[in-house]
Amino acid sequence: MDNTYNSQPIFNPGPGAAPNPNFGPNPTPGATMPNQPYSHSAETPLQGNQIIPKDALQTQKNRSILWIIVTIIVSLVAVTFIGLFIWMYSKWDAAETNVQGQIDSAVAVARSEAIAETQQEFEEREKYPYKMFSGPSDLGSLTFEYPKTWSLYEEDDASSGGELKAYLNPDKVPPLNRENPVALRVMILNESFDSYIRNYQSDVEDGEMSLTVSPVGGANANIYTGKLDNDFQGIAAVFKIRDKTVVLQTDALLFESDFYNIILASVKYNS
Repeated sequence: MDNTYNSQPIFNPGPGAAPNPNFGPNPTPGATMPNQPYSHSAETPLQGNQIIPKDALQTQKNRSILWIIVTIIVSLVAVTFIGLFIWMYSKWDAAETNVQGQIDSAVAVARSEAIAETQQEFEEREKYPYKMFSGPSDLGSLTFEYPKTWSLYEEDDASSGGELKAYLNPDKVPPLNRENPVALRVMILNESFDSYIRNYQSDVEDGEMSLTVSPVGGANANIYTGKLDNDFQGIAAVFKIRDKTVVLQTDALLFESDFYNIILASVKYNS
């Protein structure tokens, strides 16, 4: 039998030193360990109700206030930009609508003008070839052209040596009264030229009519423009054939172009 005593070396910390917990007998199960001093490292999380320093609370409060202020400013800027976008869009939409309206109006005007021009060209083409008016030979054989779309009505028959009165008008001749203007009145009168033009003298002096002298059928004619004796605004060309006086008159300035360019331009007679 080996009498060798198996024992562990004993560490003596010396007088006054705290006992080392790593040495000595193992604690009895269920026994209470002696209190150890608390040591907290950076890796150990805070547990329980811990007191946060006052400076940390103030910093956190300042950050919260700053965040609220930044949020309010961003919100105001966002609302402002949204308002500006809506305002600019409404302006753009109104401007686009206005421009489109102007374009539509211009197109409508151009279309109306084109239609009117086409209608006018059609009416001018319909007038040609012109018809020929022929007066009796004993009254100088007065002739002139007029649109074929006009109708002719002779009121007095001058074949027996009397006066000639004829009326021409587009489509048909209206009732002969002071209410209906006629495109062309043709009169060959048994009255001298000098005597007849006295009827216009006072109107020219009063400024109700203007007087010009132009060649018609190879001789000068008095052209009176303004208020006629039937109260219509028109034109009267007065010239003489032999001892007769010829009056060609339109009761409306609407027919001014036809009066000058077709009728007076084509007048012929035997002087």
